[in-house]
Amino acid sequence: KNEVKFSASAAKRVGEIQKIEGNESLMLRLAVLGGGCSGFQYKFDLDENTNNDDHIFEMSGKKLVIDEVSLELLGGAIVDFKTDLGGSFFQVENPNASANCGCGASFSI
Repeated sequence: KNEVKFSASAAKRVGEIQKIEGNESLMLRLAVLGGGCSGFQYKFDLDENTNNDDHIFEMSGKKLVIDEVSLELLGGAIVDFKTDLGGSFFQVENPNASANCGCGASFSI
């Protein structure tokens, strides 16, 4: 079974976004799309709906939603929220990726 770890800082950020948007039912959706500078790219979205093929990972009551197809490429990954000089962003640490691009938004396997 493919597991993805949803970090405490990412869950905290989802909570902040829920407050800003005034919507407690928002979840973080992560999808893997074809394209990007290394073959695949990550796409983060906010969603309040789940689909039949979605898998839900929880941390501190906040939810990360990943569809079945994307999860195949994400088993063992960690979804984190980072803050550095370049700004604040959600990041995927994916052990399946053989090559990551510098921007961290795409990868190849």
